[in-house]
Amino acid sequence: MNPSIFVLLLISTFFSISLSTTTFTFINKCHFTVWPAILSNAGHPPLSSTGFELPTDASRSLQSPPNWSGRLWARTGCVFHNSNNGSCATGETPPATLAEFSLAGGERNNIDFYDVSLVDGFNLAMVVEGGKGRCAATGCVVDLNQRCPAELRIGQGETAACRSACDAFRRPEYCCSGEFASPAACRPTAYSEVFKAACPKSYSYAFDDSTSTFTCADAGEFTVTFCPEGTPSQKSSSDPLTSPKVPVTSPTAPGGGLMLENDYWLASLTSGSLTTQKSVVISTLLLFIVLCSASLLSLIKV
Repeated sequence: MNPSIFVLLLISTFFSISLSTTTFTFINKCHFTVWPAILSNAGHPPLSSTGFELPTDASRSLQSPPNWSGRLWARTGCVFHNSNNGSCATGETPPATLAEFSLAGGERNNIDFYDVSLVDGFNLAMVVEGGKGRCAATGCVVDLNQRCPAELRIGQGETAACRSACDAFRRPEYCCSGEFASPAACRPTAYSEVFKAACPKSYSYAFDDSTSTFTCADAGEFTVTFCPEGTPSQKSSSDPLTSPKVPVTSPTAPGGGLMLENDYWLASLTSGSLTTQKSVVISTLLLFIVLCSASLLSLIKV
């Protein structure tokens, strides 16, 4: 291969990798402060922040690395100390409304998978929109705490939440575990149907794929709105939440939504930031390209 062509291919690869990131924008329309939390899937680098404070009417954007997979949610009633250690009334452990993502990063024909899951319960209304309106909106715009069965209800006011039947009762038929660990055996229950009736586009139990998993070709950006005031933003007016579609499905795991390798919760995420690995990867690639180019140029001169 011509050395010059090889150098051009290296540079092209570098820029395709550096540009295939996704922007997540968090918007808080709740009348109280929330603390978004982000948990990367095993084997995927953390975003530039794993958790932060988001006051009413505030927004914040984060970049994800290519091919990122993980979940995010909002915590309420948090108190953090100078050491960034603290506690939250909801969202440290279930129940919490989850948004789950598995981004393409140039693979799977540039298809991004995403969903909003109530399998671990509900604490806040949430809407996910992507692709600047090109992608189907999903989420739960209803305050499910107002409809929560008494035996699943915890807290009140800003710290109210609705447990899942699995979390509350730990029975296999509610958790899709044991002899119920298959789509054929694990069926909707009276409790999951309460969730599904209120939020038809969200996961209500582990195998609720057909109306709950969404795909979008090369979305590029996702907006996550907490307490969306009953309707999605104007960006997704072409796909109202009141008209569910049947999207392409993806693998699931008991516990909700997309198959994530680390189906666990961080008991206490700090409010600080972690340095993303994106800059390190890009710097390494750039150095590699420079060294290769210099070597090839020296060979050409010889």
